[in-house]
Parts: sequence; structure tokens; C-alpha cells
Amino acid sequence: MSAPDHPSVEFLLPQELIDKARQVIEANRAVGRRLAVAESCTGGLVGAALTEIPGSSDVFEASLVTYSNDAKMKLAGVALDVLETFGSVSIANAWAMAQGALERAEVDVAVAITGIAGPDGGSEKKPVGTVVFARAERDAPPDKIKAERREFGNLGRGGIRLQAALCALELLMPDAPMAGSAPPAP
Repeated sequence: MSAPDHPSVEFLLPQELIDKARQVIEANRAVGRRLAVAESCTGGLVGAALTEIPGSSDVFEASLVTYSNDAKMKLAGVALDVLETFGSVSIANAWAMAQGALERAEVDVAVAITGIAGPDGGSEKKPVGTVVFARAERDAPPDKIKAERREFGNLGRGGIRLQAALCALELLMPDAPMAGSAPPAP
């Protein structure tokens, strides 16, 4: 087909996601950091946003989409006992995913995202909209991996995934704040 049959599409994703991804790429390029993500509930959305930015390949190394528990174990190296003991939406799992992505992609920083985007799958302890994040950095001891749980509420599947992706991108910024450091825990 000829070009007129295909209208030009600059970006496939929401502009706010593209804008945040551009900030991440530019800020990390400026400090010489390489990045990776391990995604579950976002299903590759963070990686997709980062790769929308021309020249992102000099900063962004890999996105591990580990939607199933099997994939979390095979691709990110999460131990079965972590998943069986704490569940896939837990600080312990996010912690292991981030560390696995950091090691496997051989990057400077990795962020992991796991959560419940709904509309089903929530519980009283982990309602729809619960998302857990972790950030691991090269040469930091494993007990210094930062992790936190956020409750976005039931914004609908797309809304939860968008907010989770925006939060993950923020955590990829060179001096991103987090609630605190946490070793593996439920």
C-alpha cells in the first residue's frame, strides 16, 4: 500500500507517558546510566513508552514482561518459594524481579512492577489497584533495593496500568524518591 493509505502516527501511547519516558531517557543519558524493567501488570507498557523515544537504545537495555509466575521464575529468576510464600503481588516478589532484571540485563538500574489491574483478582488484603514497585541499582547491596506498595484504587484496568507505568518511569529517574528501603517482606 502507498503512504497515503497509512496516516502518520507519531506515538501509540498517551502523551503524558511519552513525556515522562522522554524525561527518563534524557536524565539517564546525562548521567550515563543503562536501564531495564521487569513488568507484570503493565505488560510491557513501560518498555513500550521508553522505546517510543528516538535514541532510547543508548539508555534502555531490556524489558522483561513476566506476566505469569512461570515467567517471573524463568526470566527474572524469582524463586518459587517467594511466590508461594508471599504471592506475585508482594514486596518480596517485586524485590526479586528488580534484582533479577538488574543481573540478567547487566544494567545500572532496574525497576520491577507487579500488581492487580482488575477488573477481577483483588482481595481484601490486595484490592484491585494494588501495585508493588521495586528499584535495584548496580553495586548496591541486595538489602538496599528499594520497594513500596501503592494503592491506586479501582481506576479501571487501563487507568491502573497507566498510573503504574508513570510511577515506574518516575522510579527510573536518577534521583527518584521512594517511601524507603525494604528487604523482602510480604
